[in-house]
Amino acid sequence: MDSLLIYGAYGYTGRLIAREAVARGGSPAIAGRDGRSVARQADELGVEGRTFDLAAPDLDDHLRPFDAVLNCAGPFVDTAEPLVEACLETNTGYLDITGEFSVFESLRQRDGAARESGVPLLPGVGFDVVPSDCLAGFLHEQLPDADRLALGIKGSSDLSRGTARTLVEQLGTGGVVRRNGRLVQVPTAFRTREVDFGDGPEHAVTIPWGDVVTASHTTGIESIEVYVATPSWATSALSAVDSLEWLLERRPVKGVLKRLVDARLDGPDGRRLATGSAVVWGEVVDDDTGRRACARLRTPNPYALTAESAVTAAERVLEAGDRDLAGFQTPASAFGTEFALELRGTERELVTAPDAADRPPVEPEH
Repeated sequence: MDSLLIYGAYGYTGRLIAREAVARGGSPAIAGRDGRSVARQADELGVEGRTFDLAAPDLDDHLRPFDAVLNCAGPFVDTAEPLVEACLETNTGYLDITGEFSVFESLRQRDGAARESGVPLLPGVGFDVVPSDCLAGFLHEQLPDADRLALGIKGSSDLSRGTARTLVEQLGTGGVVRRNGRLVQVPTAFRTREVDFGDGPEHAVTIPWGDVVTASHTTGIESIEVYVATPSWATSALSAVDSLEWLLERRPVKGVLKRLVDARLDGPDGRRLATGSAVVWGEVVDDDTGRRACARLRTPNPYALTAESAVTAAERVLEAGDRDLAGFQTPASAFGTEFALELRGTERELVTAPDAADRPPVEPEH
């Protein structure tokens, strides 16, 4: 991994990723805007450190020596575009750990340019969206004629500072689902359902998870919703956020919230990192026959999984060579639906297999 650059390496998740890369015997370069933080981390890890801003006019020169860059600096809606532009100019593979659907969609639209340049564009190589993307691909293999996909997430992990800042940035922007091949803006928590994450039905609400873009690319399914487990009383509170959009759009308000995040959050401590877990649930339905398939994927702490999956993905991009993975990719389209199972502590369970016999058609959800 000597030809890998990790940008934003001194944030909580970036630190985990950089340590994992070095622990595997690699010597990636690390980079970011804060020279003092970069120098301290580079000295601690015994690797090269580089300090530069993504608005720097010589950004291309900073990337040119590397075969791939792994972007860990969020919000990715701000950092992905300049890095991708530079990667296309320098023939550098691009990976990141975003979960922002708008970033996935933006990079999906750069597929043609990336293929022409022979550059892999592989966002979402962390908990967002490795387990859910691989589960979506697995379910599609069970029921190739599926018309609809629903995914659900249940986790028990503290947020990192970067994740919390991204959530603050998205406050008041509503939600999104995929309907008939189109991304559709919807209210926050606009739909609820019961999801069995393994301990019986639990209340869940829709969220704008990146799979509304990535799972469609992986499976070809054109109607997708993603849910998160949440107490039933929280649904009304989440829905009320949209009514405060006029307030949350104001920079001073979001600035105050981000300063609170910076002052109070870092990420899960060592114990929670080692003991935390998550469950990803998925269901596909064939509307013509009523056949369905359902599965669950259990994972370790999302941040622990992210460190392992991001470094593994970077290794494989470097090993494969740019041309083999050129263009917009998802974790499952790049590495197969079993990729998530190659990570430590992941287990998959097929809960409902599709019947061979036809059933009465299922009414599509509207």
